[in-house]
Amino acid sequence: MSAAKTLDAPVPPGGTIGILGGGQLGRMLAQAAAKLGLKSRVFCDNPKSPAFQVCDAHTIGKFEDLGAIAAFARQCDVVTLEFENIPAETIEHIADLVPVNPGARALRITQDRVDEKNFLRDAGLKTAPYFSVTSDDYFESALLMCGEPSIFKTRRMGYDGKGQAKVASGNELAEAYARFGSAPGILEGFVDFAFEASVIAARGHDGSFAAYDSPENAHENHILRRSTVPGRLTAKQNEDAKQIAKKIGDALGYVGVFAVELFAMMDGALLVNEIAPRVHNSGHWTLEACAVSQFEQHIRAVAGWPLGDPSRHADAVMENIIGEEAAHWADYACRPGALHLYGKPEIRAGRKMGHFTQLAPLTRR
Repeated sequence: MSAAKTLDAPVPPGGTIGILGGGQLGRMLAQAAAKLGLKSRVFCDNPKSPAFQVCDAHTIGKFEDLGAIAAFARQCDVVTLEFENIPAETIEHIADLVPVNPGARALRITQDRVDEKNFLRDAGLKTAPYFSVTSDDYFESALLMCGEPSIFKTRRMGYDGKGQAKVASGNELAEAYARFGSAPGILEGFVDFAFEASVIAARGHDGSFAAYDSPENAHENHILRRSTVPGRLTAKQNEDAKQIAKKIGDALGYVGVFAVELFAMMDGALLVNEIAPRVHNSGHWTLEACAVSQFEQHIRAVAGWPLGDPSRHADAVMENIIGEEAAHWADYACRPGALHLYGKPEIRAGRKMGHFTQLAPLTRR
């Protein structure tokens, strides 16, 4: 395999950003690219992808179709992605044709929950207790390590609560293991956290780093409902969160925007829950509350531009518009704030259809 292609010079206005994935994150990345005078091409397997509505060109194809992916890549100056479940082999296949970020290594680590936890442990970062479950021989040891109740998760795939189950006994763990096809999984112990938070950060090709203030996040039915900035994190915790993100970004050699989901503990400690190698739902408030949003920041990073200033000029509360709530778009349109609808053709229960952000005068924590 040839060496991965590196970016020798910034992509100038008029250049083309390739985006793998056509959901709402790809849509907002394409819009951010246009703001900077850059073109965007989107590759996705869904012919009704929301990003297709706002990009310069698009390709419908399977992410496993290496020939189609290569043809797509040759039409781009750089390639990036909007979701983390693209096969790492696909990224490796085109990495010698065009600079691709984030790269295959970051995807491989973050696509596997055990590999991700091991990476965090080796980086000296704190997580909930966990145990790799590769067969029913490990049920007893896993529960002894993690306690009861715990959460059993598939090692790969799954988001917004998919691919996981709460278990409070060996029998329940056996049932969950069987329900998920007896595939290797991970058992994670419950932690007594005060609230959930995240940090959205960016790392450039030159190792430059910038992080946004950390929002406090509230979930309903395993789906993000609301992000509030500032939340209850203290100034020290906010700085600690940024340093956690920097350590992760440097260890991965990451280029682009990524998110680190955190548990804020009762004693003030921050535990890492997950890494998302992409722009993130809990960073949507940056569209209105910052001069440079997370989406523009990501385009800047992968295109080799200087990172923008992540400071905010307002407080913000971002709420997701989920499922049937999108049918009440006219009510949202009457409220003071910024309404974003994603152009998805079908309303489904639990589906993120848009978001709404309200601003307030700037305060600090």
